[in-house]
Amino acid sequence: MSHLDPYGGAEPRGWDRPERPGALPWPERDVEPWNRQAGPELYAGPQAPPRPHAHRPDEPVADPYPLPGEGPGGPGRPPADDDAPTSQLAPVRDDDVSTSQIPVVPAEVDDEPQRPSGRQRGRRRASAQRPPTQQRAPGRAGRNLPAAIGVGLALGALILVPLFFYLKAFLAVLAAAVAVGIWEMSRAVRRSGAHPPVVPLIAGGVLTVGLAWFAGPDALSLGLLVTVLGTMIWRLGDGPAGFQRDLTAATLIAVYVPFLAGFAALLAAAPDDGHLRVLVTLVAVVLSDTGGYAAGVSFGKHPMAPSISPKKSWEGFAGSVAAAAAGSALLLWLLLDVAPWWGALFGIAVSGAAVLGDLAESMIKRDLGVKDMSNLLPGHGGLMDRLDSILFAVPTAYLLLAVFVPVVG
Repeated sequence: MSHLDPYGGAEPRGWDRPERPGALPWPERDVEPWNRQAGPELYAGPQAPPRPHAHRPDEPVADPYPLPGEGPGGPGRPPADDDAPTSQLAPVRDDDVSTSQIPVVPAEVDDEPQRPSGRQRGRRRASAQRPPTQQRAPGRAGRNLPAAIGVGLALGALILVPLFFYLKAFLAVLAAAVAVGIWEMSRAVRRSGAHPPVVPLIAGGVLTVGLAWFAGPDALSLGLLVTVLGTMIWRLGDGPAGFQRDLTAATLIAVYVPFLAGFAALLAAAPDDGHLRVLVTLVAVVLSDTGGYAAGVSFGKHPMAPSISPKKSWEGFAGSVAAAAAGSALLLWLLLDVAPWWGALFGIAVSGAAVLGDLAESMIKRDLGVKDMSNLLPGHGGLMDRLDSILFAVPTAYLLLAVFVPVVG
């Protein structure tokens, strides 16, 4: 029984293999394996695809998918080693082909230069004579703690010195803080595509704080209304494209920064004890932040709002409330003659408002995709990153102190 030679012509062959096998589908016979010659033509150019073999009607067709134990000739045919195509190839010895005859294919050149993975740009390479530069690791709160403490003390001195020695200078400090906060917020919201006009916002914010200082709560609301209307009129000159988006962002900034900061002006403008009202409010906020930081670093395990501020924990919140309540109970009793339990209630309310203010700004920053409002203050980020808790605390303090310590005159 004969079968078709997969590398030969149309003539069948039997078990007795002919002296010379059939021609393989190479484009030229002089490069076939049995006629191998040492030389560069062994690795000639691209090979042409094999030409399909035309079968005759009376010619048996080999099964392309034989079952296990069958040869390619069909059922009942055992597999044979000499039927395999590779058995017709003569072995290649190492001395037949020298490596110098193999053409070298150039590797693909990447257009982009590869930077060494173990070294960053701008850093020197470490050696035995020059040890690697030690980078200061941030604290567990993610900040440079010494720089944050230094900047915090400088800000505290900037507030307390005019507050106790020349009260009208405190108004100038407050107006400057409002202007910087409005600039930072306007700069940050540009990431969302909004472009609130900065000039009318700053002018209206300073006017709002001044009206609250000299004319009281009613003038504070009037200043907010004037700021929003002035911003809307200013924005009309830029055309209708994005008008609602820009005006919404401007209204948010006007309420968030100058309107809430105006309550600090109301506290300071109280006759006789305005500086003490501001002091107890600031101390309650500082105690809340410090107690929350200490308790969160030491005992924080349960996240308070992981999607907004992952580092805030319920243990830290408990530390904030406890520290603010204890400190406010003592301070209001000594400075404003308020019963300790009312002072503790004041501290709890101010601490809760401060934490809410911190979470509110964290939500705004996450929505805008920024870590800090700016890099104005080393170790703190921007000024708004320090004012976030204070802005929510001063309205709460103003309302509670108006009840606990009524203003006379």
